[in-house]
Amino acid sequence: MSESTYRLQINKAFDFAAAAKIIPYLAELGITQLYSSPYFQAAPNSTHGYDVVDHSRANEEWGGARGLQHLCETLQRHQMGQLLDIVPNHMAIIERENPWWWDVLRNGPSSTYASFFDVDWEPPESRHHNSVLLPVLGDQYGLLLEAGKLTVVRNGAAFVVRYEDREFPVAPRSMREILGPSAALCHSDELAFLGDAYAELPAPGFGDRNSIVRRQRDIRVLDALLSQMLSQNPELAAAIDDTLSRITNDPSRLHQFLEAQNFRLAYWRMAASDLGYRRFFDINSLVGLRMEEPQVFAETHARVLEWVSKGWVSGLRVDHPDGLRDPLGYFHRLRAACDKCWIVAEKILADGEHLRETWPIDGATGYDFLNLAGGLFVDPAGLEPLTAFYREFTGESCDYQSVVRAKKQQAMRDALGSDINRLTALLLDVCENDLLHRDYSRHMMHEVLRATLACLRVYRTYVGESGAVDLRDERSITAAIEDAKAYRPDLDPLLFDFLRDVLTLRADGERARELSLRFQQTSAAVMGKGVEDTAFYTFNRMVALNEVGGDPDKFGTGVEDFCEWCEHIHRNWPKTMLSTTTHDTKRSEDARARMYLISEIPDLWRRAVLRWSKINDAHRSDGLPDRNIEYHLYQVMVGTWPIDKSRLLEYAQKASREARTHTSWTDPDEKYESALQKFVQDIYQDDEFLEALDEFVNLLIAPGRVNSLALTLIKLTAPGIPDFYQGTEVWNHTLVDPDNRRPVDFETRCDLLAETRHSITPEQIMARMDEGMPKLWLVKQGLWLRKQHPAWFGSQSEMAQLPVRGRLAGNVIAYARGGAVIGVAPRLMMRQCGNWRETEVELPPGRWTNRLTGDVIDGGPTTVVDLLQRFPVGLLSRS
Repeated sequence: MSESTYRLQINKAFDFAAAAKIIPYLAELGITQLYSSPYFQAAPNSTHGYDVVDHSRANEEWGGARGLQHLCETLQRHQMGQLLDIVPNHMAIIERENPWWWDVLRNGPSSTYASFFDVDWEPPESRHHNSVLLPVLGDQYGLLLEAGKLTVVRNGAAFVVRYEDREFPVAPRSMREILGPSAALCHSDELAFLGDAYAELPAPGFGDRNSIVRRQRDIRVLDALLSQMLSQNPELAAAIDDTLSRITNDPSRLHQFLEAQNFRLAYWRMAASDLGYRRFFDINSLVGLRMEEPQVFAETHARVLEWVSKGWVSGLRVDHPDGLRDPLGYFHRLRAACDKCWIVAEKILADGEHLRETWPIDGATGYDFLNLAGGLFVDPAGLEPLTAFYREFTGESCDYQSVVRAKKQQAMRDALGSDINRLTALLLDVCENDLLHRDYSRHMMHEVLRATLACLRVYRTYVGESGAVDLRDERSITAAIEDAKAYRPDLDPLLFDFLRDVLTLRADGERARELSLRFQQTSAAVMGKGVEDTAFYTFNRMVALNEVGGDPDKFGTGVEDFCEWCEHIHRNWPKTMLSTTTHDTKRSEDARARMYLISEIPDLWRRAVLRWSKINDAHRSDGLPDRNIEYHLYQVMVGTWPIDKSRLLEYAQKASREARTHTSWTDPDEKYESALQKFVQDIYQDDEFLEALDEFVNLLIAPGRVNSLALTLIKLTAPGIPDFYQGTEVWNHTLVDPDNRRPVDFETRCDLLAETRHSITPEQIMARMDEGMPKLWLVKQGLWLRKQHPAWFGSQSEMAQLPVRGRLAGNVIAYARGGAVIGVAPRLMMRQCGNWRETEVELPPGRWTNRLTGDVIDGGPTTVVDLLQRFPVGLLSRS
């Protein structure tokens, strides 16, 4: 069977039961694998599942074990598999919700789970040694302490520090400060004994497993004794409550008590520079896991491997492997644990970068395809005029790489400062032990690291995975170092050269190796925050190109280049995913397909934008909002029109905060955001603007739909496994989350699909264009062709470009798979204004049936009009 996947976002509003209900629909559509978002127990009310708190069970809010079993049995009845999204890089730290993290906060380095989390227990600043900095306070610690906002309270025999609605466990060693005074009040030797026993517990480091096990045993005994004493003697409980009141009401005494804990409560802004644990990007509530440890792997993967062995899960999608210390080691361990499983990695590849052949997996999750295939519909001729107009209208820089460097620097300063400081401390140690480099200042080292990270063109390198340094990594690091020297000529080039030696493992010492490994984990976060989450909302020349793994400077993909990439995929990664929309894309495939058309009509676009801007000048106040976000919003509106005002308002706020130019999530500018919101509100009330926008969009709707059908056809027939994001089997013009996670109207889609069970002509299908029937028909026909003839799309079925001749030859991509399937797709539809009869495709010999129309065509030269006159794209198979 030739596989295909359908991504569902499972959550509280669309739980396991709801997912099970649509399995018959997906099976009839031709889907072979349900592609499920993460569904382990996550933070309360999670909308996405990436904030896992417990890997041992399915999310109770979404139906728990019984709901999951029903879903999996439903899949099995319909002979469908399941690709499950798993999250090995991090966990959510929502105190009690995550029992491992709760234990770490209570016991510090002596916790059973201290080695599970990527915590620096001995950071450069001694005040943070053996404690976890928790940046959870809404104001300065001292102010909240004096105001009585921090308290110590008792829950039965358990004691917690409370701040607003959050609680943190009291360390056993500090129990003497509670039980000792309480024992004196009620003259209890037993209570005093327990206080001393807690305080005198050994404190082994997290490498001493046997001592930790014994300590945990002793704590369980002490906890049980205390619980028994308090339940049997109310006088003891009253004395303890009195002591807790005295501690809480004395700021000095409370401070001393808090200093004895294994955590340090701090103002939330400290996370930017002083955090002692690795996060997922800059999200403080997601702590990195030390997945390189065998026990961590075993305990986080036990349940999912059980589901694999039961046949409930047939594939695994690994989220963010670039955050792992050793991706190769992780994939080897995963492959050994489930050798028959289909494994794909969410690896974001830069332009020209390929997946590592040494990884024992089946491919990536399709961002490379998304950007390359999308580029087929971008006209390179539009680059120069669109660049000139973007500069003219916004006054912004058109040097994309300079924008990337600036935004990566901003991310390192404002969001990832603690990660950079950690690297700086490592480099300081390395230089201190090298006589030639010991005299560089901390500031110099800090700036050299930042400059190098700002200039690295890939998400990360993989030095250290195999011992030897891969030539690709050597080139990436060397290029970054040389670019950084030119970028920061004020810094000593010799220190850059030394850093290059460290990053390529030419420098001796364990600290040098540690810096190299940490640098790689950090570079992925810097790229993610600086580019995906910031530059892509700032550099707005053509926002349709601003997609994960994309390069806005790459303006279009040549047919030959795309076919060459397909050949590489066919040879090396025939089971990689082919995606066009994901839960992370900034805009859906249909929105981008329409927006690509702007590249073909730069003059018309320029006139339209100037007209809209002139109308809307009345809705700007004091120059706000700025022209850059205005230009961004016009493009988004074109791609998604008609979009509800509420959706655009939400998107405008997110886009402006992500751009971090005038406002941000951490420091929102009320004046700017109010002006932006008012602007959006007002333009929706301006009939002149709305009529002008309608007039322009109406020119793009039909060719945009053809672009979308062409992209879908290519996804269905190119080497790899086609993936469909929920709802995109019909027209779906959505924006970045949360917009793309809104409920999907499956009832309407089921009704449309039911109509295709009976005899239906292409003309009848095309008459239902506005409902999305042509796209649904194409998806169904393509998926069933793959199911009925898997060999035609398998590893033995090469993709060969077919000759196209005539005046519009550049407006068609035609190819064959294994001599059995042909795809014919038009491109650059706005530029194409001639007669298709003057352009012909050389079909291979034989008789061919168009699966979308039923027409039978003989091989040889065939005009494009004969292939596409009844349906916008051609899907042919041997009769």
